[in-house]
Amino acid sequence: MKESEYFIFDIGTFLPGLLFTLFIWVIYTIEVKYHLNFTSYGVRPERLSGLRGVFFSPFIHSDLSHLWSNTLPSLVLITGLTYFYRNIRWKVLITGFLLTGLMTWIIGRPSFHIGASGLIYMLASFLFFKGVFTKHYRMLALSFIVAFFYGSMVWYVLPIKVGMSWEGHLSGGVVGLLLAVFTKNKLPEKRKYKWEESDFVVEDDPFMRHFDEDGNFIELDEEE
Repeated sequence: MKESEYFIFDIGTFLPGLLFTLFIWVIYTIEVKYHLNFTSYGVRPERLSGLRGVFFSPFIHSDLSHLWSNTLPSLVLITGLTYFYRNIRWKVLITGFLLTGLMTWIIGRPSFHIGASGLIYMLASFLFFKGVFTKHYRMLALSFIVAFFYGSMVWYVLPIKVGMSWEGHLSGGVVGLLLAVFTKNKLPEKRKYKWEESDFVVEDDPFMRHFDEDGNFIELDEEE
């Protein structure tokens, strides 16, 4: 597959991120409008009932500040995943979504863990490490961008802020790294120039006639 066929901007590139961010805003709006509280549907370690949070917790947020802090990163990172790793986007999203929640349930404190930050850490970790592992120049560029904008998030995998689910952050980071290692993705073929092809013969290239045996450029008469 050529790069022009692999990297395509279309509605499918933006739709997953837009739908996710729209949905978390709808859920929060329902909570506020009808005076509901969905926190009990978050991940709750040490309780079997807390496993339902594996499916529901990324959509639940404690307040507007919490929601807003997760909105833009979710949109940007999901869109980045969809554009750069189109072939495996659903595998990474769904598997990462579930494993992050499950790991949070295993290692988390006995309290409710809610919010999309675990998913965000999973995506940031995956995009960074996968780009490094693939060594494709576009994926590497994405890795550097993720590191530049979201590199400071690494501190929040540690218990440095009261009330923040560092366990969810750590789970997302670990799951993202594992997915980067074990998920296979067929990369686009690198563009090959004529001189890189196996059947290229130097003597047959008109341009190479302008150089002598020592590599010096020489002028040729028009007749030549």
